[in-house]
Amino acid sequence: MTVILGIDIGGSGIKGAPVDTATGQLLAERWRIPTPEGAKPADVTRVVKELVEHFQHGGPVGITFPGIVQHGVTLSAANVDQGWIGLDADRLFTDATGCDVHLINDADAAGLAEAKFGAGVGVPGVVMVLTFGTGIGSALINDGVLVPNTELGHLWLRDKHAESWASDRARENDDLNWKQWSKRAVTYLQHLELLFSPNLFIIGGGISKKADRWRDLVTLERSQVVPAALLNDAGIVGAALYAELEAGREKPPRPASVKAQHVEQSATRKTGTKKAAPAKKATKAPAKKSK
Repeated sequence: MTVILGIDIGGSGIKGAPVDTATGQLLAERWRIPTPEGAKPADVTRVVKELVEHFQHGGPVGITFPGIVQHGVTLSAANVDQGWIGLDADRLFTDATGCDVHLINDADAAGLAEAKFGAGVGVPGVVMVLTFGTGIGSALINDGVLVPNTELGHLWLRDKHAESWASDRARENDDLNWKQWSKRAVTYLQHLELLFSPNLFIIGGGISKKADRWRDLVTLERSQVVPAALLNDAGIVGAALYAELEAGREKPPRPASVKAQHVEQSATRKTGTKKAAPAKKATKAPAKKSK
């Protein structure tokens, strides 16, 4: 049995638990601490250290992050402090905890967990895991293999930014009932279905705990839609799985400099085009009078 501590950094809470990576089971009661206001790197690091100390853990640690992660460096920060952009978060957490830390995008972690232990077990071909919460995270799985950092919550649907319009936070902010929110979710899923033709959509994140409210309302013609089997623990389990995969591997060199990636300004956004100025009518030069 391999025991790895999984920690899931969310917009409202940071939670963790030791995980048996052979079974996907949590080996202790999940411990949750509210996300510090603003989610600045130093404050989040303090909470991560507190979780490691709470479980008296000294081995590898897997941690999720709500943004793009490449080689342990966080490259975007849609719902957290901008100070994360270009930060070597792997090193930050490793230095703070004294543990071997491996960082992964939060939705990618949920995708790994659902593919190995949850609703995606044994499903061939393309499976898409979407986490609806503060934003919308996405994980693309093909025959059990993760394609990382898809960030499909930042697609634009005409003039609507997907996660700002169809996330669970949007449902609460816009005071939508479940039927109203489901129409938005279906519009978003139909767009993804057109682009990727997955065999299965797995709906995770905080909204997966309320599946009885939307399960019969969110349906598609071609693709099956199911709630996440691991509910809101998928991030913790997936983080631990990722740390197990990466433990012992030599980490690639970090880039010397990183350009900020503003994913909310996606090129898929519908933009207006200026109308061309009407062409001026040609005018004939006045005929010369003959003498």
